[in-house]
Amino acid sequence: MKRLFDELAYEVSKKTTEKYSTSFSLGILALSPTIRRAVYAIYGYVRLADEIVDSFHGYDKKKLLGRLKIETDIALAEGIALNPILQSFQEVVNKYHIDKTLIKQFLHSMEMDLQKMDYNSELYKDYIYGSAEVVGLMCLQVFIEGDKKQYEELKPYAMKLGSAFQKVNFLRDLKDDYQTLGRTYFPGIDMCAFDNGVKSQIENEIETEFKEALLGIKKLPTSSMFGVYLAYKYYLSLFCKIKKKSSEDILANRIRIPNTQKVFVALTSYLRYKMAFL
Repeated sequence: MKRLFDELAYEVSKKTTEKYSTSFSLGILALSPTIRRAVYAIYGYVRLADEIVDSFHGYDKKKLLGRLKIETDIALAEGIALNPILQSFQEVVNKYHIDKTLIKQFLHSMEMDLQKMDYNSELYKDYIYGSAEVVGLMCLQVFIEGDKKQYEELKPYAMKLGSAFQKVNFLRDLKDDYQTLGRTYFPGIDMCAFDNGVKSQIENEIETEFKEALLGIKKLPTSSMFGVYLAYKYYLSLFCKIKKKSSEDILANRIRIPNTQKVFVALTSYLRYKMAFL
């Protein structure tokens, strides 16, 4: 029965999420069971595309990403895919009527990663929108389950949260992006002159986005509120750790939050959530 294949497809997306991101896995576990599978499917698809451009060294990344784009279009049109991750993703996109222009913009940002670019302000915003903000908007369409008015109200906050997450990732991965992949996302910054002053400017921008995003989290349906809040707290704890490091430190090392600390964050976040949100 096809039901078995569908179950397998979602299980592969779930395992992909668990393999690549402890933080998002724990955050998804805090969502209502009714929407967990859909968010696993979105993350699994996003992770697949991201791995093509970040990890598949020695292969024709442009060709592989192009193939994924074609297979995505076919899957969305036909309502089925042989690739399990793509199968679960297309089902979620069609079920929740996720705007396909968001997928197109996401893949466009993945294409940008295939080129060595000097990011100006416009390209920087374009990349963050496609690589992070649209992912937040896809998840938001699942969270609000078709309520267009609520979607429009929460859209700016979801974009701010996605942007904050991505910029924290940029700081966390600064060493590997610059030294291994040859990427520099922050516009107008000479990495040879990256210092604490430049780092502080970026951090101030991220801090503002975190504060604005929190306002939107408090307006989410209860089915998704705590899960998103938990992901927010994980990234906030990572951000706080990065802030304590010098510019030299983050250029030399990838900053991480140990799993034991993530468990502590989860417990304290639940208590704060109970007191401040409910």
